[in-house]
Amino acid sequence: MQTLDDVIARARSLSLPTRCIVDGKETAARDTYDNVSPRDGTLLNKVASGGAAEIDAAVRSARAAFDDRRWRGLAPREKKARMLALAELMEGELQELALMESLDSGKPISDALGVDIPLAIQTVRWYGEAIDKVYGEVGPSNDSKLSLAVHEPLGVIGAITPWNFPLHMAMWKAAPALAMGNSVVLKPAEQTPLTALRVAQLAIEAGIPAGVFNVVTGFGETAGQALARHDDVDMIAFTGSGAVGRKLMSYAGESNLKRVSLELGGKSPQIVFDDCPDLQAAAEAAAWAVFFNQGEVCTAASRLLVHESIRDEFLAKVIAVAATIKVGDPLDPATRFGAMVSEEQLNSTMRFIEAAKKEGGRLVVGGDRVREDSGGYFVEPTIFADVAPSSTLARQEVFGPVLGVMTFEDTADAIRIANDTVYGLAAGLWTANVDRAIGVARALRAGLVWVNGWDSCDITMPFGGFKQSGFGRDRSLHAMDKYADLKAITFTIRGSID
Repeated sequence: MQTLDDVIARARSLSLPTRCIVDGKETAARDTYDNVSPRDGTLLNKVASGGAAEIDAAVRSARAAFDDRRWRGLAPREKKARMLALAELMEGELQELALMESLDSGKPISDALGVDIPLAIQTVRWYGEAIDKVYGEVGPSNDSKLSLAVHEPLGVIGAITPWNFPLHMAMWKAAPALAMGNSVVLKPAEQTPLTALRVAQLAIEAGIPAGVFNVVTGFGETAGQALARHDDVDMIAFTGSGAVGRKLMSYAGESNLKRVSLELGGKSPQIVFDDCPDLQAAAEAAAWAVFFNQGEVCTAASRLLVHESIRDEFLAKVIAVAATIKVGDPLDPATRFGAMVSEEQLNSTMRFIEAAKKEGGRLVVGGDRVREDSGGYFVEPTIFADVAPSSTLARQEVFGPVLGVMTFEDTADAIRIANDTVYGLAAGLWTANVDRAIGVARALRAGLVWVNGWDSCDITMPFGGFKQSGFGRDRSLHAMDKYADLKAITFTIRGSID
């Protein structure tokens, strides 16, 4: 894939999946919906629009697979082999999966090829490798008892995943759930169904038994709600908005009290102290931490807090970095900043930009819709200076490429502003003072804190937030815990060893 023409030609030759995968088979739904590409607003294909009937069929299939132990009853090495086989098949279709992701979401093909799909593959492989490395416990009982703590899979896991990193986030849910021996029903975001459907097809080829990994496409108010309300689903794992997260908790309470794990986004601060060890590196991080993936990132550092003594110097550096970020065709390998996922998300971002202007923010970069003649949904990187901590831009999640810059006077002031939000997903700070770094990192109310870098951890570390950013953790071995029950088994030993 060297040129835009090469990529377009390959995209045209793709066979795009359209049907749900239920019980190991492609299954048509009663209805379909138009799957539109944000690159140019054109129709990609018509995809199955699942509802209660399709969800019920998938859940029944998943329950049957769980009950007859066709997956959880396999030896750990056998489950591992099949998950690794799935990772190999995904790797063999890296370019096709990346093209589907770019067409569906509007993200640059370079990111899909270099970041999203490789990380999704890594996730499947990592949890496959972990299967035979998770141990139970032997309790400290006396000589008349033998006590064991063992992990038992929950059963049927409903996963509802977002459109910003479609396959990557789907595998964050599905891979550890499968590794623990569960069956999965995945409902991907309606905007980005393609890669989930294709990987479900590959799972069948990899030898994952029918009914163990099902994918039902459709809308949140139909398929998503049916999954969350289903009485035979043991858990809902969700990444998305706080509004939907609240609904899912309500649906769980109104049905069978299923468990719920929520990752609900954030309003992440990045703090630059006056002793920052590398202002240029910090400026690069400040720009790309909010402009990567068009700002459609739950950990986006959309609040930049700069010490007042270096504000002008540092802001100039961030503006210079932003000036190098050009909006382009997502299928062009040279593009680093693509399209918003939908017209709805574009319009939402523009409303935040207009609100920031009205509330006194000083627009220093961007602020406009661009490439409108393409038919796609493009907003240029945007920076507002002099943003008040109480303003809409400082308090509400934009989920678009809009940065709000604020200043602070001292460490206590920085911590106060950073924590003054209902969210608590991620935060970052730049300082050469080790004591300050440790103290501020501990004081920040966020599940992820990065020092002198941004988004600098990997799958080995847990991912999740505090406060209204949700609860439950993706990534790391900790993610496996939420897909299992911990069972205590105690043997009473009678008689003598004589």
